[in-house]
Amino acid sequence: MVQQQAAKEVIPLLTPYKMGQFQLSHRVVLAPLTRCRSYGNVPQPHAAVYYSQRATKGGLLIAEATGVSPTAQGYPEAPGIWTQEQVEAWKPIVDAVHRKGGIFFCQIWHVGRVSTYEFQPDGQAPISSTDKQITAAEISPSGESGMVYSKPRRLQTEEIPGIVDDFRRAARNAIEAGFDGVEIHGAHGYLLEQFMKDSSNDRTDEYGGGSLENRCRFAVEVVDAIVGEVGAHRVGIRLSPFADYFDCVDSDPVALGHYMIQQLNKHEGFLYCHMVEPRMAIVDGRRQIPHRLLPFRKAFHGTFIAAGGYDREEGNKVVAEGYADLVAYGRLFLANPDLPKRFELNAPLNKYDRSTFYTQDPVVGYTDYPFLEDNCDNDESSNQA
Repeated sequence: MVQQQAAKEVIPLLTPYKMGQFQLSHRVVLAPLTRCRSYGNVPQPHAAVYYSQRATKGGLLIAEATGVSPTAQGYPEAPGIWTQEQVEAWKPIVDAVHRKGGIFFCQIWHVGRVSTYEFQPDGQAPISSTDKQITAAEISPSGESGMVYSKPRRLQTEEIPGIVDDFRRAARNAIEAGFDGVEIHGAHGYLLEQFMKDSSNDRTDEYGGGSLENRCRFAVEVVDAIVGEVGAHRVGIRLSPFADYFDCVDSDPVALGHYMIQQLNKHEGFLYCHMVEPRMAIVDGRRQIPHRLLPFRKAFHGTFIAAGGYDREEGNKVVAEGYADLVAYGRLFLANPDLPKRFELNAPLNKYDRSTFYTQDPVVGYTDYPFLEDNCDNDESSNQA
């Protein structure tokens, strides 16, 4: 009897995983990516093509950051989920993902001071934890360098419960639209992080004052409200304690991260924590991921998702070593709609075109990245010529 061939190589990223009530077939997650193609803040039919291209049976997709209210906006043609029109527009997009067997979460956000008068209702000042304007030179979604953001207005204490309610309502709307759950955007220098980090929170009320408890109070209230509305089993959060986007830096990011995880753990069944690695270093010409998230991963009771510029090799390693349960991919997934298949075959990857990340074209740089099958067809045509 001929001896059977050795078992197929186990690829950690492509092993199944149970995330709460959701059975995932692999651990390659589509990270939330702002694409600026929701005209008038309303999701469009081409988004159904984009997301369904990247959907696989049992694969987790996280939708682009979606505004919770008119004041939440700071990017051109970014989607919202505060009106019934927006909810109805999301439904066929969610359905398209579900028809492919995908699991779809909606990331909900408020940009806070990362905005300008032109994006705000009646040209008002953006709202924030502070009245300090962003001073760091930033790149706008259109690719312009030196983006200047408007001076924000500090939220009054009595206004904050209304913002919490905006998040709660957005979560409810996401479930009505058919999403499997919501991810709270608490990262990257946007409103929740503006409160959490001591460089951008100079308040003297119960939402500031220097203590972690006070600075995190707003974020914790948002978590509590959303869990109360849709259930902990449908809620995740994205955090970036080490990041320094938009002048948002904390003097003790480790303490900040641990405090937030302690608060999340109070909700039995809180689904996942999605954390962003510190910036990568280049050592001997190779990217070195700092791997400073392990203490948070050990402390958190639910599913832990890591993000931070991973490639196939690095993603497999962190899953194999128990550093993360799932790995989120942004630009690689943007440019490779069949990324899990390419990882399975260790196939070459399409290169992404940064110049089309934030343009408003419904096809170019959005739904026209080729699949492996397209490349094979082209190769066959070339051989036959």
